[in-house]
Amino acid sequence: MITNNPFFQIAEFIPPLFMQIFVIAMIILVVVGNLLDMIHKKNVKYFFENAKKAKKHATRTVSVGEKTSIVLKTVASDILTTSELDGKRRLAHLLGMYGTILFWVGSVIMIFCYADPSSNTPIVWPIIWHVGAIMTVLGGSWFWFFLRVDVYSEAHPWYRIIQADLFVLSLLATATFGLIWSFLQSLNLNNRW
Repeated sequence: MITNNPFFQIAEFIPPLFMQIFVIAMIILVVVGNLLDMIHKKNVKYFFENAKKAKKHATRTVSVGEKTSIVLKTVASDILTTSELDGKRRLAHLLGMYGTILFWVGSVIMIFCYADPSSNTPIVWPIIWHVGAIMTVLGGSWFWFFLRVDVYSEAHPWYRIIQADLFVLSLLATATFGLIWSFLQSLNLNNRW
């Protein structure tokens, strides 16, 4: 299962070009959605106003090298390792985040380069796709079922879903469905031989 390209069989029903157009449309919608969200919440305006205030009250000038060092340390610490989170929450977030990245990258590569049944997919891409999906399901499930805000203490039922939950739930649904789909395809492939 883990070494099979899950997009082979679907290419018999849906042309690879349609899958590629779908992926491009989703990327465009995500970018546009984020831009609209930033405009709606006025994040950019706040950021630039804050930068102006900081520059106005600055006591010294920071060199380009120092700025670069600060940016790299911030990316390495705060973004790549989610250092602001503690133990279990951090692990769940890292599993979900890196799993989703692997899952998406594997999907894009296999859809754009190896969705045609006549192509020969290098074994690494299906493995990356499956490992990413498994990490996403583990991290997202751990977060959703064990680490989510204690809704019971806030007098809300556990099944109450708010808008902020939709991202995690959609990732979980997509990765879980993908793994089930791949498993069923592998059963079908094994029965062919």
